[in-house]
Amino acid sequence: MNIILLAGVSASLAVAGIRAERIQLVDLANPLQGTDSRDGFSHGNTYPEIALPFPENTWSPYTKPQPQSAFYEYRDNKFYGIRQSHEPSIWIQEHGAFALMPVSGRLAVTEKERASVFEHENEIAQPSYYKVDLDTWKETAEVTPTERAARFRFTFHQPTNASYVVIDVFKSAQPGSVEIIPSENKIIGVARDNSGVVPDNFGSYFVIVFDRPFTAYGVWSDDDIRAGVTHLEGQHVGAYVKFDTSANQVVECKVASSYISPDQAVRNLQQEIGDADFDTVRHRAEDVWNKALGRVQVEGGTLEQRRTFYSALYRSILFPHRFYDYDESHQPIHYSPYDGKVHPGVLYTDSGFWDTFRAAHPLYNLLYPEISAEILQSLITSYNESGWLPSWSSPGNREVMIGNHAFSLLADGWVKGITHFDLAAAVNATLHDAHHSGFWGMGREAVYDQLGYVPYPEVGAGTSKTLEYAYDDFCAATLAKAAGRADVEKAFLKSAMNYTNVFDPKTGFMRPRNKEGSWGESFDPVEWGGAFTEGNAWQWTWSVMQDVPGLIRLMGGDKAFANKLDAMFNAGTEVKVGTYHFMIHEMNEMVAQNLGQYAHGNEPVHHVIYLYDYAGQPWKTQVRIRQVMDLLYQPTPDGLCGDEDTGQMSAWYVLSALGIYPVCPGTPDYLIGSPIFDKAIIHLQNGKTFTITAKNNGPQEYYIDSATLNGHPFDQVYIRHGQILAGGNLTFQMSSFPNYHWASDPTSRPPSAMAQLQ
Repeated sequence: MNIILLAGVSASLAVAGIRAERIQLVDLANPLQGTDSRDGFSHGNTYPEIALPFPENTWSPYTKPQPQSAFYEYRDNKFYGIRQSHEPSIWIQEHGAFALMPVSGRLAVTEKERASVFEHENEIAQPSYYKVDLDTWKETAEVTPTERAARFRFTFHQPTNASYVVIDVFKSAQPGSVEIIPSENKIIGVARDNSGVVPDNFGSYFVIVFDRPFTAYGVWSDDDIRAGVTHLEGQHVGAYVKFDTSANQVVECKVASSYISPDQAVRNLQQEIGDADFDTVRHRAEDVWNKALGRVQVEGGTLEQRRTFYSALYRSILFPHRFYDYDESHQPIHYSPYDGKVHPGVLYTDSGFWDTFRAAHPLYNLLYPEISAEILQSLITSYNESGWLPSWSSPGNREVMIGNHAFSLLADGWVKGITHFDLAAAVNATLHDAHHSGFWGMGREAVYDQLGYVPYPEVGAGTSKTLEYAYDDFCAATLAKAAGRADVEKAFLKSAMNYTNVFDPKTGFMRPRNKEGSWGESFDPVEWGGAFTEGNAWQWTWSVMQDVPGLIRLMGGDKAFANKLDAMFNAGTEVKVGTYHFMIHEMNEMVAQNLGQYAHGNEPVHHVIYLYDYAGQPWKTQVRIRQVMDLLYQPTPDGLCGDEDTGQMSAWYVLSALGIYPVCPGTPDYLIGSPIFDKAIIHLQNGKTFTITAKNNGPQEYYIDSATLNGHPFDQVYIRHGQILAGGNLTFQMSSFPNYHWASDPTSRPPSAMAQLQ
C-alpha cells in the first residue's frame, strides 16, 4: 500500500482551544484515503473533500469528465479542475456543482481541451488545503475553504500575457447561467445540476471575485466561444477571464455560493472571507480542523494508526452538509429543497440515515452535541416542509435504501440529553411515517401493519424491511415514553417485536415469508438480494439491536448464539448472486476480506462483532475488533473498504479504536471492544474530559484482563453515556491472553433495550 505523506507539518496543535508544541492534527488526516476505488471493487468510493466540518460546500479536484459521479480516482493522471461539490455518494450523485481551472498560453475551455496531466508526488491534500502542479500548463492550483466559500490561488510558472481561469457550470436540465462584471473583477452565476427531487427554482448561486482586473473575457458553451460577451444561459455554460502574468504570475480569487439568492452568495463571501488573504483563510481553516479533531486526543499506537484515526474522524464529520446561510442580522435562514421557499432556521442535507444511524450520529452525539442539536431540529423542519421525516436527502428526499431511521436519530439524541427539538412533533412524525406510504418511497407499506412483517416476494427486501421497521419502532416507543404518550409507546413496543415473525427456528436464520405466512420453498443463507437489502441471511439475521437478549433466546441461549456468531466468521466466502444476477461490489469485497460471511464493507453487520459481549464471550469481540481494524483500515488511497457512506465506515473505526461502540442507538449504552491507543482523552463539550487508558497495550495485546472506572473495579461489557459525560477515567489492563472471566457473567451485560422501556 502506498502511504500518502502529507506535507506542511506545523508545530502547533489546537486541542480544546489550547495550543501545544506538536504536529497539527489536521496534518494527520488524509483526504486521499479511500480514493483508490474502481468499478466492481470499492476502497471507500471517496473523493478529496477540502472543506470545514459539516460544511455547506466542499471543494475537490476531479479526474474524470462529467457526468461521472466517481469523479476522482487515485489511479487517474488527468486533471479537469477544482469543483464545488455536495456529492454524498457516487450512488446519489452531485448537485449544484461548478469548477475552476487555470490554463495558459492558449484558451482551452472544454474538459477535453483543458485537461492537464498531473502526478501525485506533486499533490498535497489536507482537510484545510489542496495544492497540485499541472504539468500540461506549467501551473500550480491551490484552494482553502470556509463553510460556504473558498480562496483560490493560481500560479502561472511561465511568464505570459495569455493566462486564463476557466469557469465551468456543469450541465443541467434546468438552464444555468454565468455573468461577467468586468468593472468589479467579478463573475456571478447559478448551477442547477441535480439528481434528486427538487423544486424547479433550485440552484446554487455563486460569486467569484478576482484580485486583479481582466485583460479579456468571454463566455462559452459546448460548441461555441463568445469573446467579449458577458452573459450566457443554457444547459451547459461557462466563462473565462484572461490575465497578463508576464510580471505578476499569481492570480487569486475568492468564491462563495448560496442556495437562496445571488445577494446571499455575496453576503456569504463577505461574512466568511471579506478581505482575508489566502494564507489567512488557510490558517483559520487549520484552526477549525485542529479544534474539531482535537475533541479526541490519542497517544500511543503507531504513526500509521494515528493517521488512520484522524483520517477517519475527518471523514466522519464531513456529512451531513449544512444547507443554511445567515441573513444580514446573522440569523440562520435556508432555502427548502422540499417546497422551494426560504424559511428561517437551520437545515441539513446530503446524508443517508440507513448507513449513518449506526455509528456516525452516535459519534456526533458524543463529540459534537451542538451539531447534533441542529441536525435534530432539521429533521423536524424537514417534516414540516415536506410532510415526511427524511431518510436519504440530497438535497430533497430520495427514493433509496430502506427504513425510517430518522426515528433512531431523534431517539438517540433524546436519551443522550440532546433535547433541543419539538418532542411532541417528533412523536407525531413517527406516527405518520410508520402508518403511511407516499411519494419517493417514503413511509411504509400498509401490509406491514396488517401482517406484522413485510412479505416477500410480494415486496422487495421484505425481510430486511421488517427488521429495520421493528428497530425503528423501538426508537419511536422511546420518544413516545419521553413524551408521556403511553398508548403510542405500547403500540410501538408491540411492533418492535415483529422481528420474531421472520425468524425461522428450523434454520436459525431470519428469512422471507410470503403474504400467506409460509416460508419460501427454497432458502440459502449465502444468497444475496431478494428479501435482503445488499446482503444475505448471514448478515441480516443479527439486526435486532433493540432486543439482543430476545434474539439469544430465539437461537437457543448464550452458547448456541456465540456458536452461530463463530459460524458466520468460519463459514466460507461462498456467494450466490440471487436477484442481483451478478457479483456486485459488496460481494467481491466480502470475498476479498476473507472473514467468512462477515461483510464489513456494508453497514448491516457493523454491530455484529460486539454481540459476543451479550453472550458472555467478550474476548471474542476484542480479538475480532482488532482484526477488522488492522485488516481493513489504513491512511492510504486503498485504506477503506466498501462505501464510506457519508461517515459511517469511518465512524465505526473512530469509536472502535476508542474501545466503545453503540450497538443499539436509542439507548445510552456503549459496548466495550478493544482500544488500540495507550490513551485517548475525550474533550467533552461540557468542559469535562473522559480518558480511556489501555495499559500494556500493543499489536498482540488485544484482550482485556481487567478494568477500573475512576479507580473502582469495572466488570461490565458496557458503559453508559452519562458515565462518560460525568468525566473520569476508564482504565484497561491489556493482555495477549484472553481472560475468560472478565465481564462474562450475565450481570455484566446491558439489559435488553426493550426491557429498559417496559
